[in-house]
Amino acid sequence: MITVYAYMVADIFHIGHLKALQNAKKQGDRLVVGVLTDEAAMEKKRQPIISYEERFEIIKSIGIVDRVVPQSQYSPLVNVRFLKPDVLMECNTHDEMPANDYVNSYGGKIVITPYYEPQSSTKIKNKIKE
Repeated sequence: MITVYAYMVADIFHIGHLKALQNAKKQGDRLVVGVLTDEAAMEKKRQPIISYEERFEIIKSIGIVDRVVPQSQYSPLVNVRFLKPDVLMECNTHDEMPANDYVNSYGGKIVITPYYEPQSSTKIKNKIKE
């Protein structure tokens, strides 16, 4: 069974998030998704608008997601060390990818996907402000 690990903030869940999860699910048999806590998200971004608990429940309710776990740091390294997934999903916008070396060390695979340009939580928030 191939386990895939993906992670996201999932603030104001949109089609880009869904497409990322669908792509992740295609990479294996079991999809585990780390949802960043507010503190983890704020290492690189502003505080999410939607509470962590709600974001966690939204991701948990998506049928293709097999397991949801908290991610307490922006980097997935702690969760990756614990879970040892066969596949780690990364986004091409991440300037640092410290978990990649670890995944490669045990023969895992890194799948780097492009950021979904047509939609983002930031774009939605800006549109609301306007």
